[in-house]
Amino acid sequence: MTSETPVRIAIVGAGMGGLASALALAKAGHKDITVYENAPGLGFVGAGIQLAPNMARILDRLGCWKQIAAEAVQCANTSIRDGATNKELGYVALDYVKETYGYPHMVGHRASLAGAMYDGCLKEKSITFKLGSTVSDVTFSPKPAFKVTLATGDEPYRVECDILLGCDGIKSNTRVAMLKELGETVGVENTGQAAYRILLTRDQMKDDPELLALIDSDTVTRWIGAKRHIIAYSIDSKNIYNISTAQPDNNFAMAPSATYTTTGSKSEMMKVYDDFCPMIHRMLNLVPEGEVCEWKLRVHEPLSTWVHGATALVGDACHPTLPHLAQGAAQAIEDAAVLGVTLAPSRISSSDPSSINNALKIYESVRKDRAEALVNLAAENGRSMHLGAGSAKEERDKMFAALKTGKGPVPDKWADADVQRMIYGHDCVEEAEKACKEQGIRAKLST
Repeated sequence: MTSETPVRIAIVGAGMGGLASALALAKAGHKDITVYENAPGLGFVGAGIQLAPNMARILDRLGCWKQIAAEAVQCANTSIRDGATNKELGYVALDYVKETYGYPHMVGHRASLAGAMYDGCLKEKSITFKLGSTVSDVTFSPKPAFKVTLATGDEPYRVECDILLGCDGIKSNTRVAMLKELGETVGVENTGQAAYRILLTRDQMKDDPELLALIDSDTVTRWIGAKRHIIAYSIDSKNIYNISTAQPDNNFAMAPSATYTTTGSKSEMMKVYDDFCPMIHRMLNLVPEGEVCEWKLRVHEPLSTWVHGATALVGDACHPTLPHLAQGAAQAIEDAAVLGVTLAPSRISSSDPSSINNALKIYESVRKDRAEALVNLAAENGRSMHLGAGSAKEERDKMFAALKTGKGPVPDKWADADVQRMIYGHDCVEEAEKACKEQGIRAKLST
């Protein structure tokens, strides 16, 4: 059904989902892709990120995995430890991951992941970036259209496209406009949790043998306690130790809604983890005063739909995920890979809006249940890791103890083989191709 006129695709947001969507659609053969990003420049920042096999498989197909893997660290094992005593509760070797799923479980820097996808996009003549462009006043009929306000102060202008993809995160203007059009409202919810994201250099840790052993290891370590945990691992060829925490959001009112971040207090951070072991205290105390940044962890209720006409939502715009399963970015990238299949130029036409809506509905059918199931599983895993004293914690710790005899599931779902099979073993591209084929067969039978 390839259209003689190239399909005009507008992508709002140049985060993980936006970059991956642009690259997947360019690789699929689209010739007119424009990415509108609010930031005036793409100086990628952030902390560490886990690079699971389901993500790596897609990035390899998109031609940017080799660059990412070159800077990443392969995880040999994970150790789950009691935060107060540093006693190991559970240990899981991860060498089987590559043998089973074709890719190892690796960890790297967010800037490396985003930068490699951006580099891939720059090689595609069909992709144009419009930085410093804020999208608003989205309309959906007869074709998607929106106003672009420029950071330069130049006059705003209006854009019409054939396909609009809202990759604009949890604060998505695209989602708000779409739900308003549908007569629905889904507000962003505070989870009551916040996170510190910390990067310590080898130089900062070099004088402490116990901390130096951590940065030199291939271990993903999680220290757990009541209502909070710390997860940490080496990145940047073991030159940086990435630390991510989750704890009650005690500074709820201080985070501006525009950023969901606030400058944290070092003394408050030390107080939150006061009953954790001395090694943790020494590690957190290395964070320079004034460089504590706290992220507010926020989500929203599942949406009734991700699609309206020729518009679809992607990533955190439709399924924001707590970081307790290390799948937030991976699921946005899965979204993008599926769109690359369902929106293939041979399946849609700019002169046939129904073909685009149909393709986006297939995307939704492949992705929505899976992504929302992982949203729920991540929240469940956080609750399990944050148990305080009581019977539930005792039962969980018995399960950890059983691991030493090689029996039973891993209470930390991220490290559980059955959960990994469900997440890592899923090939979303194969599923999308199968769904398109089945839909084509049904269409033929109905005519």
